[in-house]
Amino acid sequence: MNTLWPMGQGTVREIRDRLAARRPRAYTTIMTIMDRLARKGIVERRKVGRAYMYRPNLTAEEARVHALDQVIENFFAGSKDALLAQLNCDGFRALAVAAAVASGGRPARVANADTSEGLITAKRRDDSR
Repeated sequence: MNTLWPMGQGTVREIRDRLAARRPRAYTTIMTIMDRLARKGIVERRKVGRAYMYRPNLTAEEARVHALDQVIENFFAGSKDALLAQLNCDGFRALAVAAAVASGGRPARVANADTSEGLITAKRRDDSR
């Protein structure tokens, strides 16, 4: 979906070509994923010649809200307060995870968990890779 949203719409081949630089995948893998997304109603598809053209039915924001709702429902029994308490309880680790998610990366290993300096240092190390 992160590849399809900026494109607006695309065929399996176009999606695969866009992904190739950072995540090479077989054509059939992308085709299976897109077929499943279409059956779930997440994308719309229409036949164009011999290929299907896929278009997202959800914006990135709508998808994030839906995913977060599922996490809250499945891991916190539907309680947003329980999620917030968990994030608050985890303190600095939660900040590192939130920063990594916001930057599109994975959580960094934090050198000094007592200060935000550790997060900045870890973030710089991650960015230099």
